[in-house]
Amino acid sequence: METPGSQSSLHRANLERVVRAVRLAGSLTQAEIARTTGLSAATVSNIVRELKDGGTVEVTPTSAGGRRARSVSLSGDAGIVIGVDFGHTHMRVAIGNLAHQVLAEESEPLDVDASAAQGFDRAEQLVSRLIAATGVNPSKVAGVGLGVPGPIDVESGTLGSTAILPGWTGTKPAEELRERLGVPVPVHVDNDANLGALGELVWGSGKGVRDLAYIKVASGVGAGLVIDGKIYRGPGGTAGEIGHITLDESGPVCRCGNRGCLETFAAARYVLPLLQPSHGPDLTMEGVVRLARDGDPGCRRVIADVGRHIGSGVANLCNLLNPSRVVLGGDLAEAGELVLGPIRESVGRYAIPSAARQLSVLPGALGGRAEVLGALALALSEMGDSTLLDGSLPVAAPAFT
Repeated sequence: METPGSQSSLHRANLERVVRAVRLAGSLTQAEIARTTGLSAATVSNIVRELKDGGTVEVTPTSAGGRRARSVSLSGDAGIVIGVDFGHTHMRVAIGNLAHQVLAEESEPLDVDASAAQGFDRAEQLVSRLIAATGVNPSKVAGVGLGVPGPIDVESGTLGSTAILPGWTGTKPAEELRERLGVPVPVHVDNDANLGALGELVWGSGKGVRDLAYIKVASGVGAGLVIDGKIYRGPGGTAGEIGHITLDESGPVCRCGNRGCLETFAAARYVLPLLQPSHGPDLTMEGVVRLARDGDPGCRRVIADVGRHIGSGVANLCNLLNPSRVVLGGDLAEAGELVLGPIRESVGRYAIPSAARQLSVLPGALGGRAEVLGALALALSEMGDSTLLDGSLPVAAPAFT
């Protein structure tokens, strides 16, 4: 039996610190592990050797700063994680391993008016198909992440009111998916903006920073906030509702009941009607961006206006939280400097100069994949390290075998 403060318990704690650092980063050199964990280089070297001998990690030659180094990652066959993302018009599923490698990924159209039961039926089928395609034993599932386009009550796990999936209000998505898949591990659920932030932080335009805001503009406007490397959700799970910052008290009535919210000047549901009389009723935000890039003056003007409005909201974030980076996601990010330039212009006008100088505004690098990769990152971040060290994942008979 290990007693607190004993050599064996200290050694176990150090093993878990190293595994946790590697699990969260995907791969690290031994020098990076030492800096991240605060352990000495000699201790890290001994622990990595032990973990390698036990099959928990893999070590490959690499270089760092022009010098030879050794990259450490979790073993590719140590386990897999599943990411599921429900969006406005789609469902996307990805399977990854613990070394942060995406093994399979697929997207399907999803009727926005479909019931929750239909949506989870589709998710179960797609997960089953991708698991079979990877050839991985389903008992290797070590975590599941789930993204939904609406607020999740932190205490109850219930999906709150959402105009995007109205038939899902009041459901408990994590419980439903876990029951469908029959996995012996928890399903971790979050809203799409938070997962977009996680995806970009781990795999995309947020790599290397500790504080960022991911702004997603689609049928609504939301933000995922990363503070000191972690998603900030707030006590009720509703942090990041940047779309409901008031820009004009006499402006259009928003779905939240207030007037002149940022969302009423930037979200697709409010922007597209401005252009549909001249461009047709089937116009989409993707189409607006494409036409703007091709030189259409009306679409370029509307995108610039949207950028300036978003920039006002971002300036408020700068003044309050002082992030070092803002990443723009959703279809609008494909407009590049047509929208990023006006965002920076507004930030420069309305933010505190010192905060504006420190801020970089970038388009997302992952496009429509950000949320499902964020779901993988969520599953990876919420895993425990003890089962990895013990070499035993919880075993059950998943429903998708």
